[in-house]
Amino acid sequence: MVFTAATLGSAPSASAAQCGNGPGGFERWKQDFAEEARASGHGPGAIDALMGTHYNTATISADRGQKSFRLSLDQFMAKRGASAIVARGRSLKRSQAALFSSIQQRYGVPPGPLLAIWGMETGFGAVHGNQHALSAIATLAYDCRRSDYFTDQLNAALTLIDHGTLSPNARGSMHGEIGQTQFLPKNILNYGGGGNLDNAGAALSATANFLRAHGWRPGAGYQPGEPNFDAIQAWNAASVYQRAIAIIGRQIDGGGGESD
Repeated sequence: MVFTAATLGSAPSASAAQCGNGPGGFERWKQDFAEEARASGHGPGAIDALMGTHYNTATISADRGQKSFRLSLDQFMAKRGASAIVARGRSLKRSQAALFSSIQQRYGVPPGPLLAIWGMETGFGAVHGNQHALSAIATLAYDCRRSDYFTDQLNAALTLIDHGTLSPNARGSMHGEIGQTQFLPKNILNYGGGGNLDNAGAALSATANFLRAHGWRPGAGYQPGEPNFDAIQAWNAASVYQRAIAIIGRQIDGGGGESD
């Protein structure tokens, strides 16, 4: 889900748990991280969950890949099924009009971009991913490429486990994103109320809350060059994804053609 530009080149973590670039040091890192987590106040359930994680080679492979973000806009739209997202999004906008009206009144975000994100991330809840989410996040916290960023995510995940709002066995996507619109743990804490984002209404409200917190202005446009496009950029750092969300959202909300 959310990877800002600042996460793409994070320095290795300065904590006692030393990052690595392969599976060999993961178990030692896990022991060290568990000591730090315990010292910072995480409870035994969260520590047990951490110790039950495994090095996820599929996550590392996906993190080094992300080939779809290198496609042209037209290729990306076709690969992600943009026309199907628009059609289903328009139907859901009608059938769940009360929900989207409530969200717009509260956050100022219209249905289009929310439905575009929901459709793009999980096919409107059809595909959540089948990775062990905590293992994916722990693997990326250990991996040196973005250790600091995912260390924050791992601590947030342990907090959610402490609170009883995240199962240690939760399943998610390759980077540990979970829920209908694929939030990482820190964003669940910051924008989702720490709640269960497998519920569509809660996830869409959290997504609107995220966009509003990142500068969304009620009534302003959200195409490239318009005020609210910055909030869409905050959601995902890939420019092709950003433009696709803007186009799909506009089509759901009732305007424009396939591309500019």
